[in-house]
Amino acid sequence: MDFTEPMARAALATAALMLLTLLWVRQRGPRGGGARSDAPDTVAAWPPTAVRVLTIGERSAYELLRRSLPGFVVLAQVPLARFLRVPTRHSYGEWLHRVGRLNADLVLCDAGSRVLAVIDVRAEQESERSRQRHERMARVLKAAGIAVYVWREDDLPSIAQLRALFGAMLGESARKAAEISRPMPLIPVAEIEEVLAARDAEFDQAAEPVPSAFMDDMEPTLARR
Repeated sequence: MDFTEPMARAALATAALMLLTLLWVRQRGPRGGGARSDAPDTVAAWPPTAVRVLTIGERSAYELLRRSLPGFVVLAQVPLARFLRVPTRHSYGEWLHRVGRLNADLVLCDAGSRVLAVIDVRAEQESERSRQRHERMARVLKAAGIAVYVWREDDLPSIAQLRALFGAMLGESARKAAEISRPMPLIPVAEIEEVLAARDAEFDQAAEPVPSAFMDDMEPTLARR
């Protein structure tokens, strides 16, 4: 009985299987997210250009908050992943893709950088996709216990309206400041408006630069060149 023919067929089948496996691996690319040799250069393929951090309406809202609420910290364009923490029971990358990379236009914080409220500044006209994105972000923030206020760029509130809206925060801020600076007497809430009005008179029209590098890249590790 000739055993060479079955052995030859087995060898050919093995060689064909190895060739198919090699082709599949090459098409799939390197595992582990490593950089491919044919990957485009980050800078050459996507030449960067610096743009403004805030729109005209957002800058107006930013300055309005600073003037109305001295003593509070106002941050601009902060990714939700910077000040929200979520369980890792499900994919964190998926959460980042859905809402984590969305930016809160203006974030109002106390002196200890604790988030008190988010101001969502919207254009006069927005697309359906933009509206859904804003609503998704608002739903997430409210679930975290963060107050969300929607302002229109063409219809911003006045300083008096803002102080009435955040009056409780102002009173609490003045109370804590007075306790820290004892034996100075506690500033009565009724006099807060006078203190704030005096500060308004000294307000410098020149806006300070808004920090933009609030966070490192929190997306899943990607190849960089």
